[in-house]
Amino acid sequence: MKVLKFGGTSVGSAKNINNVISILENYAKKDSVICVVSAVGGITDKLLLAGKQAQLKDTNYTESFNIIKDIHFNIVNELNLDKSSPIIAFVDARLNELKSLLDGIYLINELSPKTSDKLVSYGELLSSYIIAETMKNRGFSADRKNSQELIITNSNFTKAEVNYSITNKNIETYFNTAKQSITILPGFVSKSVAGEETTLGRGGSDFTAAIVAAALNVEQLEIWTDVSGMFTTNPKLVKQAYPIEKISYQEAMELSHFGAKVLYPPTVQPVLNLNIPIHIKNTLEPEAVGTIISNDAFVSSSPVRGISNISNIALLTLQGSGMVGIPGFSKRLFETLSQEKINVILITQASSEHSICLGINETDAELAKTAIDATFENEIALNKIDPIIVEKDLSIIALVGDSMKNHQGISGKMFSTLGKNNINIRAIAQGASEKNISAVIAEKDVKKALNTLHEQFFESKTKQLNVFITGVGNVGEKLVEQIKQQRKYLKENLKINLRIAGLSNSRKMIFNEDGLDLSDWKDQLASGETASLEGFFERTKSLNLRNSIFVDVTANKDVAGLYAQYLRESIGVVACNKIACSSDFENYKLLKRLSLKYNAPFLFETNVGAGLPIIDTLGNLIASGDKITSIHAVLSGSLNFVFNNFDDTTKFYDVVKQAAAEGYTEPDPRIDLSGVDVARKILILARESGVEMNLEDIENTPFLSDAGLKSDSVADFYDTLIADEAHYQSLYASAKAKGCQLKYVAQFNNGKASVSLQEIPSDHPFFNLKGKDNIVMFYTQRYPEQPMIIKGAGAGAEVTASGLFADIIRIGND
Repeated sequence: MKVLKFGGTSVGSAKNINNVISILENYAKKDSVICVVSAVGGITDKLLLAGKQAQLKDTNYTESFNIIKDIHFNIVNELNLDKSSPIIAFVDARLNELKSLLDGIYLINELSPKTSDKLVSYGELLSSYIIAETMKNRGFSADRKNSQELIITNSNFTKAEVNYSITNKNIETYFNTAKQSITILPGFVSKSVAGEETTLGRGGSDFTAAIVAAALNVEQLEIWTDVSGMFTTNPKLVKQAYPIEKISYQEAMELSHFGAKVLYPPTVQPVLNLNIPIHIKNTLEPEAVGTIISNDAFVSSSPVRGISNISNIALLTLQGSGMVGIPGFSKRLFETLSQEKINVILITQASSEHSICLGINETDAELAKTAIDATFENEIALNKIDPIIVEKDLSIIALVGDSMKNHQGISGKMFSTLGKNNINIRAIAQGASEKNISAVIAEKDVKKALNTLHEQFFESKTKQLNVFITGVGNVGEKLVEQIKQQRKYLKENLKINLRIAGLSNSRKMIFNEDGLDLSDWKDQLASGETASLEGFFERTKSLNLRNSIFVDVTANKDVAGLYAQYLRESIGVVACNKIACSSDFENYKLLKRLSLKYNAPFLFETNVGAGLPIIDTLGNLIASGDKITSIHAVLSGSLNFVFNNFDDTTKFYDVVKQAAAEGYTEPDPRIDLSGVDVARKILILARESGVEMNLEDIENTPFLSDAGLKSDSVADFYDTLIADEAHYQSLYASAKAKGCQLKYVAQFNNGKASVSLQEIPSDHPFFNLKGKDNIVMFYTQRYPEQPMIIKGAGAGAEVTASGLFADIIRIGND
């Protein structure tokens, strides 16, 4: 004999009921079958709503009733039954009874627990009758037995306790004589010894099935639902979650207690001692393996078997110096909650005995506060303890696994993983059995927490990075294309799952928490929402994705001004924008401090030398204990390109225009040609060397004409280049006469820095620097005479994008 239970979704439509009938038909070919069914999906909630509306004199209860009526008759009509079937008459009669009951609640203005049990019982009584009569109508050997005639309880309405001696005898007697192959039982419903209608509590249909399975000592209990078993975590929040093939009773109960809705915790009790396995199956995918719950030993690759959570939690804190060393506070606290029938989900107390924290359902929070404050009224008046503190909008997350106690470092991994993603923990609880570790966090962080922990404990060490890029012009476009090209390689070889979750230019912005489709990102962006810098930050923050990285591919001061906000939200920052790191020294240090405090990487390798590893190399020298004595560098690929292509056969205006067209200069070439850009770069290197310095401390000797320096716009500036051609030719002629090359050089020595155009002789390392190349020479205590030299392309969209990409990958490898 088999016992199967089908949940509300499984019987929620005519189509799904037909699936259930097909499953039962296959089982009945081999053995007799007992089928326990829930109410049609959502009906129990609708019944409670209608009852509450009637109690409150809200005439909308009739509308709620009509919705319930329509749902059932629509299902009956779609089942295409024979006209002679008694279903319609039965359903109509039961619904008329239901309407009369609701009218009565409306008239007397009262909904007692006893009446509530009678009210909600209609859901299962209707669904079970419809399914049984449909099967009989189609020629199956099927019948319905009302569970209220089998399961006998006490009179604790809404959550009655089963009298097993009477119940087990009833079940055995009935099924020893039952002739039909398929028996349909309504779940959830029961009757008291006095004959009053009772229910077994929410989730009680699972309980009904377990009671029957235990009474008949069947080989296995099957619970059919709308998912393929118990998952490693909530698959609606974590797409990488997968079904657990085998799990112990204890693990299943822990996961169920902490929010895994597939199984109702009391379900396990009747079958636990008899070691009857429970098989969770999917009605919509009957061939799926599902999850088997049993006491059998099995080997797992991970000590953590699942991650679960309970939402809508309130945290109550009872604290005060008058509690220390005084017995009885806990007893009085829990007695108060018990008297108010408030369930305690989590308990934690510090060894100082100064406070006790309790996690309860948020709906009970105000009642709990009122009751506890009344209980401790005297102590509060004497300032021995504080009034109860209530925190809302919280959730409990829990790691569960029988083997966790045998593995060191599980809790350490859990809390460090959450901490790295700016998920604050309000309270922690771990039982002595060490089968679960629970933490209270903000409700808004649940999705991020579950994804982060699942990645840590269940995925093949693949780290997901969620990138938000502002500025998709020349460099930004190249970066997006590089990411698109390399995603598969990163995932397979570096175990980095890199997704672009947000893109913005100066006009439009787009977001997708599952990652943008990069095949047509330009079209998506063109039809995106209106862009704003604050709006981009707020959306990035509200998506609250793990391992989020903001990438600034602009030269915009306002964008740089938002770095601190991103870092405070534990969102990493990768920037080619030099403004932040060359801003006031206090702001630079603030960003560094925020990066450390909030564990948010702040990388800006492309600030100096585009894709060259200049800042990284400098950082490694300093970290290893070396000290920078001086730096000599050509740091502007733009200026190097200009002076390598300018001579007495060209015009300075034409060369600058060419540099701008090929993407070697900023949109405003004055930033490059005035020396400001180079000054910012040497300033950043000086600061990274450990020197406190500001931009105004750097000596900048300009080579532009006075008119060029004073130009009011980019267009005016280009006009001055034409007008002042003789000035620039004189610079070239002077260098040529001495056999020198013109190079724009940055220097840092003895705490001072300067930038200027210099005539470089032929025996100098800078002389043969070609094209847009950069070169940096680090003189240090370890490299006092022969410097460490870094040389290569220092400008261009491709190499700058690759430098940004390298910083992103560096975060992924962290």
